[in-house]
Amino acid sequence: MPTKLALCLFMLAPAVWSQETQPPLTVFRSESELVVLNVSVFDKDGNIIKGLKQSAFTVFENNQKQEIKVFRQEDVPISLGLVIDDSASMKEKRDRVNSAALAMVRASNPQDEVFVLNFNEDSQMTQDFTSDIHRLEQSLKKTKPMGETAMRDALVVGLDHLRAHAKNDKKVLVVVTDGEDNISIEPQARLVDAAQHVDTIIYAIGLLGSEQPEAAQRARAHLEELTRATGGRAWFPADVSEVERITPEIAHEIRNQYVIGYTPTNAAADGTYRKLRVTVDVPGVTVRTRAGYYARQR
Repeated sequence: MPTKLALCLFMLAPAVWSQETQPPLTVFRSESELVVLNVSVFDKDGNIIKGLKQSAFTVFENNQKQEIKVFRQEDVPISLGLVIDDSASMKEKRDRVNSAALAMVRASNPQDEVFVLNFNEDSQMTQDFTSDIHRLEQSLKKTKPMGETAMRDALVVGLDHLRAHAKNDKKVLVVVTDGEDNISIEPQARLVDAAQHVDTIIYAIGLLGSEQPEAAQRARAHLEELTRATGGRAWFPADVSEVERITPEIAHEIRNQYVIGYTPTNAAADGTYRKLRVTVDVPGVTVRTRAGYYARQR
């Protein structure tokens, strides 16, 4: 399906957006309702902290403490989308970005499934899900930088593809862009909402050094809002050469997250948004996970 059509279908489909029509996808189901969080913990120097015990973690939903029923730290296969800016301003950066994308895949779980989505004012799926790094390498070379930057629209296409086709429970998008979104139809608020409905962690790399200061500030704020809401992170390197250092760092974080599950004390199937907070009983740490989820609705 052409990505323009896919975008239109995603935007028009009330099942994706409406809390009134379908239970959101962020609630995991087994014999009972289980909310599952992917949690990253960093020390004061930004290093991943491994080997913490369950007793160190406390989960709050709408400021109410929850009983942890699932706890583990393990490297599991993920469904990953590489969403890469292909606008005109990326022409001199794409080779470095392509190398960085491959560096991330090489540092990731070999059983991951990965797709590549390029975007300018349109979105183009240059490689559907695969674990074949040679195919990914060839697809990343299919680039013709031109046009403007519709990043939010591309991320919606990526989320829709994960929702419809991902085989793994854990879903991640990594977006690389070098400018402010200047042409998307999709507003920021609905993009954040979509990412939380599809339960996808979003990481972002913003190469904003050539942007005007006000535009760079707006782009940075939007990327930080999006990644913070989904439990990811955003980087803003001064030079494209730094990207090859960042992408393996993303892979390392994904492979060393804690998985925490709990059954909410609020069992109401009311479709409401529930705020989440996780604390760790270790001085000076930083904890990242998604900001919330939508309860199912009968």
